Amino acid sequence: MNGILSLWKPKGLTSHDCVVKVRKLFQTKKVGHTGTLDPDVEGVLPICIGQATKIVPFLTDTRKTYTGKLKLGISTETEDASGDIVDKKKVTTFPSSGQTKAVFQGYTGSIKQKPPMYSAVKVKGKKLYEYARANEVVERPVRDVTIFKLELIQQEEEENCISFRVECSKGTYIRTLCVDIGKSIGYPAHMVSLTREKTGAFSKKNAVTFATIEEAVEQQKESELLYPLQKGLSHLDCLYVNHELMEKVLHGQKLIRTNEMHTDPFTVMYQDRVLAIYQVHPEKPAYIKPVRVFSK
Repeated sequence: MNGILSLWKPKGLTSHDCVVKVRKLFQTKKVGHTGTLDPDVEGVLPICIGQATKIVPFLTDTRKTYTGKLKLGISTETEDASGDIVDKKKVTTFPSSGQTKAVFQGYTGSIKQKPPMYSAVKVKGKKLYEYARANEVVERPVRDVTIFKLELIQQEEEENCISFRVECSKGTYIRTLCVDIGKSIGYPAHMVSLTREKTGAFSKKNAVTFATIEEAVEQQKESELLYPLQKGLSHLDCLYVNHELMEKVLHGQKLIRTNEMHTDPFTVMYQDRVLAIYQVHPEKPAYIKPVRVFSK
């Protein structure tokens, strides 16, 4: 069984918990998720099954869309509602929608982020949250991320909350974005809630719950819930080959580079079947070579 399951991850489960449940339901060990969602976050989590596990890194490297809510006046050690309070400041002047939009504009485009201490980012072989739990201080790496869109949804002055929608690159911490926005407005802040509505080609509209999966398993129709590999690779350019080249691709051979691809890597297809993912040969730019090859 090969394909991509567009799962709606519920609150309370880790991404790994979801993988374990899917392994049991689909009775297969070859299962992998495409980007960690914190337990308190719900939303779209594509799960790769069978040969689709080979495309996990390419599915992870896609744009994400979230809706979230931040609260002004309080910051926490985890930057979300689950952490202990570390700073408080009474909100005496709640920003107008115009002021909030102006702040949002400053966080649109390429920005720098320092990941939260309570995160899985590794420094010197250890995850940051391991340092945090041991009360150890460590220098966190500054990372470049991209905010493609940041839109104001609603302001709740009585609750000191601001709701927003953000479209961003992989590796963006929305918790940190909330904290930084709060600082720009003039107050400590933290993320109250977060929902991932879209990742790559998978959105809330085509996501299924565990209840739906369990029902499909009972009816032996679980394979009908899986999307083909090409849906997970739709953000990459595609090179179509004939039958003769198909055999070479399936044997992992390098090919002569015949045209410029807009993305690198890119998919190689024969008719409606994904054969492989190729890239320009790093040492021989006149050729292309396989990164992943999918068996017959």
